[in-house]
Amino acid sequence: MTDIKHNLNNIQEKIKKSAISCGRNPDEIKLIAVTKNVPSDIIQIGISNGITIIGESYIQEALEKFKSVKVPVSWHFIGHLQSNKAKYAVKIFDLIHSVDSIKLAEALNKEAKKIEKKQKILIQVNTSLESTKSGSPPDKALELVKSVKDFENIEIKGLMTMPPFFDDPENAKPYFKALVDIGKQIQSFFNINITEFSMGMSGDFEAAIQEGATMIRIGTAIFGERE
Repeated sequence: MTDIKHNLNNIQEKIKKSAISCGRNPDEIKLIAVTKNVPSDIIQIGISNGITIIGESYIQEALEKFKSVKVPVSWHFIGHLQSNKAKYAVKIFDLIHSVDSIKLAEALNKEAKKIEKKQKILIQVNTSLESTKSGSPPDKALELVKSVKDFENIEIKGLMTMPPFFDDPENAKPYFKALVDIGKQIQSFFNINITEFSMGMSGDFEAAIQEGATMIRIGTAIFGERE
């Protein structure tokens, strides 16, 4: 079995080293354990070894795990979310990383209001403009923020992106930098406190940290290869 404890220690060391190398505090960076296709008993092992944030990509899978994982942990939704699943998402997730349309934001706002919740969200931006990836185009991100920023039951905390895959993670840096630049524009135009940048995965999280990531989404480097 994959040595989860060893993997987590290794990742935490890399986080620390990457942060310090660019003058950042390692405590600013949150590790989100991506648990797609990871059974609940394995998730429990991860939690017992220090995982505090779970990242799920599919609503149905998350609903099942939410019932079976009994220890306190923060749940984040990181996959593509359909607006008709908003009613389930607001009941489970502390933060939704992947809001990329007004339609989805409206659905989340409506469903969060029903349960008297202020749903924290990130706006997903497709900084690479790849057709296979979700997210607002960079030139539409400010327009999207403007449209949803005053929704009563939504709170924009920051931005999320996924760069193209590169063998050399250094090549991903411009896409990470682009997200941070958009965040600065949003703060300047709308006076919204953008505190979170969700970017960086198993293969490129060190580069993401050097460009300003506050949340990194790690699956394979913790749990090994999955189906």
